[in-house]
Amino acid sequence: MADGTGEGGTLRDWMEARLRAELAPARLDVIDESHLHAGHAGARPGGETHYRLDIVAAAFEGRSRVERHRLVNGLLDEAFKRGLHALALRARTPSEAA
Repeated sequence: MADGTGEGGTLRDWMEARLRAELAPARLDVIDESHLHAGHAGARPGGETHYRLDIVAAAFEGRSRVERHRLVNGLLDEAFKRGLHALALRARTPSEAA
C-alpha cells in the first residue's frame, strides 16, 4: 500500500517518519500485526491495517494516558484515512521506560 503521502513506500514507513519528526522518540517500534487479523473487520489482503506501536518520548511528560493516545492518533490521522483500521498503542515517557 502506498503511504499516507501518496509518494510510495509503506504505511508503516510513513507512520514511523511522521512520529519521529513530530515526537523525536527515544524508542519507537511500529509493528504490522495485520496478519493476525486476517478475516476480521477492517482486514485487507496485503495487510497494513492493524498496527502495534510502542513509543517512548519526552513529549508525553505531564500528559495523561488519554492525552498521549489522542496526540499519537492525531498525528496519524492521515494513516486512518488511508486504510489503517486499528492501532494498539503503548506510549511512555523515558522515566517510565527505564
